[in-house]
Amino acid sequence: MSIKPPADNPPAEPPKAPGLLRSSGVVGVMTMLSRVLGLVRDMVIARYFGAGTAADAFFVAFKIPNFLRRLFAEGAFNQAFVPVLSSYRQQQSLTDVRRLVNAVAGSLGLVLLGVTLIAMLGAPVLTAVFAPGFMGDAEKFSLASDMLRITFPYLLLVSLTAFAGSILNSYDRFAIPAFTPVLLNLTMIAAAVFLSPLMETPVMALAWGVLIAGALQLFFQLPFLMRLGLLPRAKVDYRHEGVKRILTLMAPALFGVSVSQINLLLDTVLASFLQTGSVSWLYYSDRLAELPLGVFGIAIATVILPNLSRKHAAESIDQFTATLDWAVRGVLLIGLPAALALALLAEPLIATLFYYGEVTARDVGMSAQSLRAYSAGLLAFMLIKVLAPGYFARQNTRTPVKIGIIAMVANMAMNLILIFPLAHAGLALATSLSAWLNAGLLWRGLKKEGAWRSQPGWRKFLLQLLVANAALGAIIVYLQAPVDSWLAAGGIQRATDMAILVGAGALVYFVALALAGVRVRHFRLK
Repeated sequence: MSIKPPADNPPAEPPKAPGLLRSSGVVGVMTMLSRVLGLVRDMVIARYFGAGTAADAFFVAFKIPNFLRRLFAEGAFNQAFVPVLSSYRQQQSLTDVRRLVNAVAGSLGLVLLGVTLIAMLGAPVLTAVFAPGFMGDAEKFSLASDMLRITFPYLLLVSLTAFAGSILNSYDRFAIPAFTPVLLNLTMIAAAVFLSPLMETPVMALAWGVLIAGALQLFFQLPFLMRLGLLPRAKVDYRHEGVKRILTLMAPALFGVSVSQINLLLDTVLASFLQTGSVSWLYYSDRLAELPLGVFGIAIATVILPNLSRKHAAESIDQFTATLDWAVRGVLLIGLPAALALALLAEPLIATLFYYGEVTARDVGMSAQSLRAYSAGLLAFMLIKVLAPGYFARQNTRTPVKIGIIAMVANMAMNLILIFPLAHAGLALATSLSAWLNAGLLWRGLKKEGAWRSQPGWRKFLLQLLVANAALGAIIVYLQAPVDSWLAAGGIQRATDMAILVGAGALVYFVALALAGVRVRHFRLK
């Protein structure tokens, strides 16, 4: 005879958490769908708006709330909230978890509402801060400020979406939060294709698309929170013990987890002083670098944070260090070939995805320069994503702050040094170099604190990676055609040739791994 739980107190715990490899795979597949649609979105934007004044203005208006989203919602807030929520799950009742969720929803929502209203009123000031170079072009500055008033409420909506997604991730419901960004891409594609022809200033359609997408993303996740019995009933309570802990952890986490985003923002600020098109060239190349970072690096980081938080709460030190070691190996397995492919295929990739409509051959070449510079730091960006949770899961935010400040200062210095000889590509290279400094210091700190200990087999694994990546590089160099051939080909031909290159490269890489002795079972971990 079974006893049903009370209707107001449904079980919020899954019977069994999936393995890390399976969970990472689910997040990776959903994120791949989102990123592919994101590239389609950028292809549409490039076709309709190119890399001129309108595109530069929109990218700044979109980057400001998007930057703050990554900094606060998916950065500092997520890294502070998930460990506290996991601690409540492990040590408190479901009623206490609900009270925490309600208090955080009300407190976070009130702050976000205030910030949004102030930002909308002060849009020109924000534009001047984030893109001071636009002040010399009245049309571009005014357009960016007008669009920012429309796009900034996206921060409120998507931050609440990230809050909902953090709850779902903490309960091992990874698929829904990973799928949610698909709605942003679909909405913006629809806005560019169908709404822009109806507007007096066509690019304004993209700003409205961002706002509509924010609302869709939030409401999409609410039914799944309801199924968990954790749909928030917002209550402003800054005295709640859990809210206090989250706020305490958030302040330093702003630097620790989001330094790469701050560095990318500095790129935009400095690029606004360069020739027209520089902001767009950096944006298009950054989007390509973000594809493997989001699909694999962020997927692994998303999965391990709640896992590490629970293991820390349970004082399972050996499992904690084994999980971090697993995450680093996973990043190397995918990050190395991704970085190599981006560097070798920079022009063909940019041409295949963006060489349409208003985009010129010069835009392709310029974007490829910054893509190569970003590819040099791709592995470091991915390592930061999986090493930082090793601190935040233990509610240690001070160490990443110190490391973040060092990396940010180094990035600023390298920006000023490299921007003169390399222009926009120098900004991208400075970001990559500072990312390596950040990742190296994070790794050294974890090792020193005993939170990361290398597991057996590292020397063999690195040799296997070397062999497989050498095979990948050889097949790409052998198969790819000169850049002029890519530019002369039609869109369908470029897409077909790129599919063949990517397919052949992936096949050779994984066959080489298999021949070297790497097996899927080596990466299964609970």
